[in-house]
Amino acid sequence: MADSAAIFARLKDDHDRHRDLLEKIGKTSGDTRERRALFEEFTREVKAHAAAEEQALYSTMMRKPAATDETRHSVAEHHDIDEALNDLAATDMASGAWLQKFKTLEHDYLHHIDEEEDDHFPEFAKLLSKDDERHMRDVFDRRKKREKADAEVTPEKAEDAKE
Repeated sequence: MADSAAIFARLKDDHDRHRDLLEKIGKTSGDTRERRALFEEFTREVKAHAAAEEQALYSTMMRKPAATDETRHSVAEHHDIDEALNDLAATDMASGAWLQKFKTLEHDYLHHIDEEEDDHFPEFAKLLSKDDERHMRDVFDRRKKREKADAEVTPEKAEDAKE
């Protein structure tokens, strides 16, 4: 497998794990230990994945003029998803507002990763050199481990939750 296929397969494996966690969270209700644990796992996974993806893939793609628009778009979506996760963490899990915000996040996140997999990754793969691919794989592996250890689940206080 080419290194570019390998890095994109790793990113997709993460996305598949995120899809699975979203589905499991969607089957929970109320402020339960299960919902809380799944949401925390999802948050840590997504924040670590996004940070590592930005440092490995998107920092590389920013140097490729043909990919800068897609790169900026995806990084902006990462920021929006991060904000939505922080807002959810500050919202009462037993409330209807939490479920509504979760459904919006789920929709937006699934759209984001589908767009990456279907549109961006195949286009990006065409632009990468062997050195780019090696660099991306090494950075992604190292950063994801570090980012996951440092990921914050509840950085906002409850009074900061959006209405």
